[in-house]
Amino acid sequence: MTYAEKVTDFLSQRKIAIAGVSRKPQTEVGNAIYKKFKEAGYTVFPINPNAEYVEGDRCYKNLSETPEKADAVFIAANPAAAPEIIKQCLDNGITRVWFHKGLGNGSYNKEAAQYGETNGLTVIHNGCPMMFIKGADPFHRFVGFVKKILGRLEK
Repeated sequence: MTYAEKVTDFLSQRKIAIAGVSRKPQTEVGNAIYKKFKEAGYTVFPINPNAEYVEGDRCYKNLSETPEKADAVFIAANPAAAPEIIKQCLDNGITRVWFHKGLGNGSYNKEAAQYGETNGLTVIHNGCPMMFIKGADPFHRFVGFVKKILGRLEK
């Protein structure tokens, strides 16, 4: 599957878990993505093992606790948490995963991504849904455009 096909497939899912939302919402990527998916009409499940509520919504400690099975998981957590999140995806039959990777390393964990792919997950390990999601801000659309031109999205 090409990068564009993976992105289209991920964004066509309607129930998305965001692993790595924070109790400090002003500064966290996971919270911004959580709100953007919610605004775009997705059913979104915030995941943080240390939070009861995030953005005023009930937060779940892991992927097994969500009231419905997520169709896909966006990982905005520390890369060290990624192996456990991938394991939870496999244990819960969730087959689509997107690691946040903005201007820095983001949440990407190479070993976790490879383990997921080896075990049948569709993994996106570059970019951010905010570059593609309906209602994306001009900054993210511009970054997506530049990354596409430079060939940085396919890697």
